[in-house]
Amino acid sequence: MQIYDILKNDHDQIKDILNDLVAIQDDSPRRKDLTAQLRDILVPHSRAEERVLYNSMREEEEGKGKAMHGYAEHMAAEGLLRSLQVMELGTVGWKPIAQKLKDELDHHIAEEETEIFAEAKLIFSDQEATEMGAAFQKLKTETKDENFLETTIDMVANLMPPRFMKNFRSGSEKRQ
Repeated sequence: MQIYDILKNDHDQIKDILNDLVAIQDDSPRRKDLTAQLRDILVPHSRAEERVLYNSMREEEEGKGKAMHGYAEHMAAEGLLRSLQVMELGTVGWKPIAQKLKDELDHHIAEEETEIFAEAKLIFSDQEATEMGAAFQKLKTETKDENFLETTIDMVANLMPPRFMKNFRSGSEKRQ
């Protein structure tokens, strides 16, 4: 399966969770579960997408701008997700953050599925898109059990110039 189809499936799951999250009552016990479900799909999805799709696009001049824009939107969304996780114990003030996260991810997903996918399809062959899909699935699975620090290190590594990524990743593994 090509990476575009796999990403679209994840996007649909993310949108469903966000719709459920913004629809619940402030004191619903489901809020913590929905936030955890969102983290469990969004963070591994983002890290694998950055490493496989965005980093591949960044290597091509015509894809660089769109990839970097995608990184910025990932960071903003994860900041909001982290805020929701911190607010899990309270019932005040979380709903506007959940709504903002939903709005930002709806925008990001729409932009990605139109502009970024269209650009990527000009850069990569069908075979490459299929290979990227397999690599994405593998990395997403590997990232799912990583903690906050590990996924943050991955985010930083993904943003580095490719020639520095490998050394940074191996150095961070030694520190853990």
